[in-house]
Amino acid sequence: MKNNLLRYFWFVAGILINSFGVALITKAALGTSPISSLPYVLSLQFPMTLGQFTFILNMVFILLEVILLKKDFHAIQYLQIAVNVLFSFCIDVSMNLLFFFEPANLAVQFAALIVGCTILALGINIEVAPDVLVVPGEGVVKAISQVSRRRFGTVKVIFDTTLVIGAAFLSFLFFHRLSGLGIGTILSACIVGRFVNLINRHLPLISQIASLRQKPNSFSGAYKKKEQVS
Repeated sequence: MKNNLLRYFWFVAGILINSFGVALITKAALGTSPISSLPYVLSLQFPMTLGQFTFILNMVFILLEVILLKKDFHAIQYLQIAVNVLFSFCIDVSMNLLFFFEPANLAVQFAALIVGCTILALGINIEVAPDVLVVPGEGVVKAISQVSRRRFGTVKVIFDTTLVIGAAFLSFLFFHRLSGLGIGTILSACIVGRFVNLINRHLPLISQIASLRQKPNSFSGAYKKKEQVS
């Protein structure tokens, strides 16, 4: 019981770190991460926040999981709704905490982007290590992969690309130019997974503590495989 509580504690800690990483990447103003691209563009056009649109999109993802997996969608995965509430709320909190941060030049923007990607990678390590739940953005990719019998990495690339294309379409529709997307979107898509592997390789104690295991967990290898097929 105590171990289970600790595992959920570390999972929540990872979610909190992830939300700050997403916010910092967004505040770098070089383009938000692929998974946040659609909510961010919508938040620029409508009077709702990035966190609120993230919540709505993630609820759609959970619904898709239920539809695709049917009986294979286990009851415990409904806890993704609680995860969604926490994650979306914390994104808005993080954006508000960073209200003062307005990068003055390109060097500061790139520095903020790299730091944001590093924080996000750290959060992913901590979030995944306990192996208790998945966030909706990953859950829907796993569901599509399971139903289509395609590799997770392949589905992930197609999924993220679809989100970015949709965000780009809405951006041109609303603003007649790319807004909220940019080189940062591409870079974050390319380097976050690499940073996850680096952290897990050189700081394995982080994942070991979060997973409550004595030996290195298999997440590094699993994530590396995902990156290779991406």
